[in-house]
Amino acid sequence: MTIQQQVQRYGQRRLGRRVARALPWIGTAFALATLASRIRRKGLMRGTADTALNAMPVVGPLKSLAEVVRGRDFLRDKRVAG
Repeated sequence: MTIQQQVQRYGQRRLGRRVARALPWIGTAFALATLASRIRRKGLMRGTADTALNAMPVVGPLKSLAEVVRGRDFLRDKRVAG
């Protein structure tokens, strides 16, 4: 193994650790960015609960996966009068 390959592997490991530490923060930021639209669509309580679940590092991806498998949201949208 050449020095260039060793340096490349070291850099990849270091970058991988840094990205792995940042992922929970990125998911939380994305969930908070969608908070207003969730509240408008689902109502105050359901929209807040949906965003809180999505912001949790392990629970959010599991919830999203379950919703994809089920084909619908766990927390329904509010009813529209009409």
